[in-house]
Amino acid sequence: MSQLTSTAVPPVSRATSGGFKTSGGTFYVSKPYRSRSSKKLRALITFTPRKSHFDSTNELSGENEFRGFFSLFWISIFIFTVRVYVRGIESNGRPLNLAFATMFSQDLLTLAISDAVLVLSTSLCVLFAFALQKRWINYYWTGLVIQHIYQTSVLVAAIIWTFNRKWPWVQSGFLTLHSLVMIMKMHSYMTVNGHLQRSEMQGETVLEKLHQATDSVGGWEAALRDAKVHRLEAEAAASIGILSSDSTPTATPGTPNVPEGSTSSYTNVATANALRRRLAAVSQTTQGNISIADIRTEKTNDTHPGIHFVPHVLVDHPDEQIAEMAREYSDLQSELTSPGPLYVTWPNNITFKNFVVYQLIPTLVYELEYPRTERIRPIYLFEKTAATFGTFALLYTVTETFILPYTPTSNASILRPLLDLALPFMIAYLLLFFIIFECICNAFAELSYFADRQFYEDWVIWAVLNITVTGINFIKFRWNSTSWDEFSRKWNKPVHAFLLRHVYAPTILGYGASKTWAMFLTFLLSACVHELVMVIVTKKFRFYLFVLQIVQLPMIFINRIPAVKRNRLLGNVVFWLGLYAGFPLLCVAYVAY
Repeated sequence: MSQLTSTAVPPVSRATSGGFKTSGGTFYVSKPYRSRSSKKLRALITFTPRKSHFDSTNELSGENEFRGFFSLFWISIFIFTVRVYVRGIESNGRPLNLAFATMFSQDLLTLAISDAVLVLSTSLCVLFAFALQKRWINYYWTGLVIQHIYQTSVLVAAIIWTFNRKWPWVQSGFLTLHSLVMIMKMHSYMTVNGHLQRSEMQGETVLEKLHQATDSVGGWEAALRDAKVHRLEAEAAASIGILSSDSTPTATPGTPNVPEGSTSSYTNVATANALRRRLAAVSQTTQGNISIADIRTEKTNDTHPGIHFVPHVLVDHPDEQIAEMAREYSDLQSELTSPGPLYVTWPNNITFKNFVVYQLIPTLVYELEYPRTERIRPIYLFEKTAATFGTFALLYTVTETFILPYTPTSNASILRPLLDLALPFMIAYLLLFFIIFECICNAFAELSYFADRQFYEDWVIWAVLNITVTGINFIKFRWNSTSWDEFSRKWNKPVHAFLLRHVYAPTILGYGASKTWAMFLTFLLSACVHELVMVIVTKKFRFYLFVLQIVQLPMIFINRIPAVKRNRLLGNVVFWLGLYAGFPLLCVAYVAY
């Protein structure tokens, strides 16, 4: 029911296999070992991007015990649709009457032009970022004001245009939802670039103070020499400790058999240990919500580099005050560089090409760089395109045959439409979910070489990869959502990631709000935006959807009571009954009342 999702913090992201789940995939850092071809100690780092659960290339889905029900669902829907077509031919001489198609094809050219203008208008974000780069404006607070005026103007213009065109609900809903998607993309792009401008300015200030602090230890050059000597001493001590350990492997483990899109690289022991400590620290401080941008380690000189970032040399200075200041400077600088493999550094990302690629990538959170695939697979792209049109045909059939004819009027009873519309709405919802998150998102991800395909989760239970020297072991997962907060976190991951990054977290970090208040404000914003969509689509101010979303808050807290939380079967039944009742109830409320 909630497209703009709640933002309760997920479980700790440390997998039982020893990997670390991040916002883009899972990192696995092997123990140090000595290969046959080289006496040098090194470690293997593997990064595995995420895939959507229904993707045919997802090894986890292929191992799931319920995969047969997925095939059964589509076979049943196909047989049911053929039956509908046959009955339509027998009674009317044609499978469908195409009245719905006539309605949503009205003014189609104008809609396409309007959408193109909307997309092109977002390119002004690049000029905004260019102004930040040149320091013509400071993001805090001049840039922030300009940003929100710009976003508000785009939203208001889209709403006014939609009302003036007097489009049917399909056209109105499409342009409104796409406007909201574009505004979220714009907001993330402008916010991230504004934050990076601030980080660069803070880094310059810290570096100046660091220069001044080295005056007390003989000057800048002397401090650099002392730091290098101290680092060599620490590395020598670490190597002695590793050599004395019985657990150090002596043979090359070989690259694990990882799914397509995964990358593996060798790095030195110091880098591997630094990465492992960094992942563990970030996992604890963020309670499992690790962002790729939070992961940085040292640059290596290996033939196969690992995760690249060069901390300032003075982080190894024996003077703790200087070392701490250098660490602060390194942390600020690390925010300005992507984790690889291209290692994009701000402001080199501020180009129209970079922005166009970001627009194509199915994500609402801007990053300097994303996990990438190596090629476009034509067969995979054809599969998703065919699935999109095939599933849309099924969705159209259900809507025209079983929803529109049973849409209630103002003088109709309430119970009968609820009974008639409950199952068709649920089927339509599942088909629409599959089209958007499995077909369209994966198709755009393939076109844009985007490797992180987890656009939704399994609506609760976690799946775990265990990569060993012999390959990958899989732990099974299930679809058993038992509460609204679990469902709202996982059914729409792009929007959830946006709210978590740009609403929930800033409310806590920027304004000092508690997690409860941050969740309430996030839900309030979500409810307001959902109601705005319904106002534009139905041309009515009723606030039914707003109330239903706000009501989810007390339900979430009730579900967290231990006695209720333990009864997973009851929670699962209540959850599905709520979905079954919610869709037809909203239809009856907005159409008839």
